[in-house]
Amino acid sequence: MNTIRRTTRNAFVALSACTIATLLAFTTPATAPAARPAHVVTTAAVDHSAYDKLLKKHVNDKGLVNYKGFKADEKAFNQYLDMLSKNPPAASWTRPEQMAYWINAYNAFTIRLILDHYPVSSIKDIGSKIKIPFVTTPWAAKFFSIGGNKMSLDEIEHGTLRKKYNDPRIHFALVCASVSCPRLRAEAYTAAKLENQLDDQGHDFLNNPAKNNVHKDAAQLSKYFDWYKGDWNDNGQSVVKWVNKYSTTKIDNSTNISFQTYNWNLNEQ
Repeated sequence: MNTIRRTTRNAFVALSACTIATLLAFTTPATAPAARPAHVVTTAAVDHSAYDKLLKKHVNDKGLVNYKGFKADEKAFNQYLDMLSKNPPAASWTRPEQMAYWINAYNAFTIRLILDHYPVSSIKDIGSKIKIPFVTTPWAAKFFSIGGNKMSLDEIEHGTLRKKYNDPRIHFALVCASVSCPRLRAEAYTAAKLENQLDDQGHDFLNNPAKNNVHKDAAQLSKYFDWYKGDWNDNGQSVVKWVNKYSTTKIDNSTNISFQTYNWNLNEQ
């Protein structure tokens, strides 16, 4: 990770610099229409309804995942992932359409990674199973394709979402299959609902004492607020301001802030 989740998550994770995937751009000559590349189906924003149905079926109200259920519905799930792979965001898509795509892609391919190695007790256990030179963490493994380019979860999070969209609320939405992650929503992210969904994730995350235990005098915050100080402090904001935006209990600069130990156990029902 690149001020990234795997360089800062904890000392366990040894990282290399993230290679940012280059999304393909397609042009049409004035003289004749170009043949559409085989790996691209359409430039229209993708429909996430198939993924939405799977999430509603296999994710509970605590954000815990029934991985065996996803395994049973693997055909439908793989069809959705295949659609994502063949339909990278186009320049014509709106910002919310692009962000919803990448958030769903990160979360869905994380589920795919768990299924590929299931059963596991933690996503970090997968690192020892990866047989790719210089790849020591599951987040660095290029195990899926977007628009014909091999990609990793790191490239979605750090090379695309954090770099291009500069919205720290993505940290409330991306779920790395662990107990201390934000809850996985039992619905897909969509452009029409993205703003409300991200804010709802912020409220849920900051008011869940298992993730952030906030009191006026002392607050035990998620490690996200430690790992991503630069994100929260950008544009004149601060960790305190972001906490107060969503927490029902407010803090100030005199509050004693510490950070919870991250629980990497699998977010399984």
